[in-house]
Amino acid sequence: MTAAAPPPEALRAPLVVEFPFTRSLGPVQSAFLTGLRERTVLGVRTEAGEVLVPPVEYDPATAAELRELVEVAATGTVTTWAWNPEPRRGQPLATPFAWVLVRLDGAGTALLHALDAPGPEAVRTGMRVRIRWAAERSGAITDIACFEPYESTEDVDGPAPHDGRFDEPVTGIVAPARLDYTYSPGRAQARYLAGLGERRTIGERCPSCAKVYVPPRGACPTCGVATTDRVEVGPRGTVTTFCIVNIKAKNLDIEVPYVYAHIALDGAGLALHGRIGGIPYDEVRMGLRVEPVWSEDGRYPDHYRPTGEPDADYDTYKELL
Repeated sequence: MTAAAPPPEALRAPLVVEFPFTRSLGPVQSAFLTGLRERTVLGVRTEAGEVLVPPVEYDPATAAELRELVEVAATGTVTTWAWNPEPRRGQPLATPFAWVLVRLDGAGTALLHALDAPGPEAVRTGMRVRIRWAAERSGAITDIACFEPYESTEDVDGPAPHDGRFDEPVTGIVAPARLDYTYSPGRAQARYLAGLGERRTIGERCPSCAKVYVPPRGACPTCGVATTDRVEVGPRGTVTTFCIVNIKAKNLDIEVPYVYAHIALDGAGLALHGRIGGIPYDEVRMGLRVEPVWSEDGRYPDHYRPTGEPDADYDTYKELL
């Protein structure tokens, strides 16, 4: 009796999706963020008289344009909270803290931020807090470093009118968006990745509709059945559609402009993504026949280049657009 072979080790890899989000600011958001730089918190008054902090440009109830700015206090009351025992990269504090909604004095809505507290037992709904300003401020929500507990019996003035004018106003922001996660490809895609290491492209065929999926998914999303039959496709293929990239990506050593395309490998039932090289970007076209150029370590196609064959007839790939 022979022992069963151990199951293959599951593949896992850390992945990061990151891009900068750039936006221009209208008069309300510009005043709000510039105010934070100057240690001033501004809200906006609605048609019904409610003060919204953070301010918005249109009344959420009537959709009317809002422009009446008011200054509120840097102190407030916690309306609800949740404890964060393990802060992640980029969060306001490096030590455990509470996420809190704080209704600043003079405001009718609550602002989400971090509360610096020694533990969850020190946090409660209704507790009084105040803003701890960042030492260096640039006109961003991070100019509020966090909130901190604050006990005071002093009366707080109501919201005061403010013209929203500051020297050198902030007119635009760049907010980095980032997602860190661990990806496990599963058995079907693990076999696909192993095949790429041998310079082979392995798909899987649906036993019902006969479509060959590359990369394989383990099941046919149309028929809902397992795709157990493995099929080698390519290596050549056809450009079905493409776009010209004119913006250089961070940490990507490729000069712009370049072409990114959908490529239907011979024998595949749908197109995959790939960069086109070896040809001027303005000569890439639908129907162009291409072949892979492998990376230096031979683990994946770095890009695809023209094969020199005649262009494919549109009818041969129109269903794969």
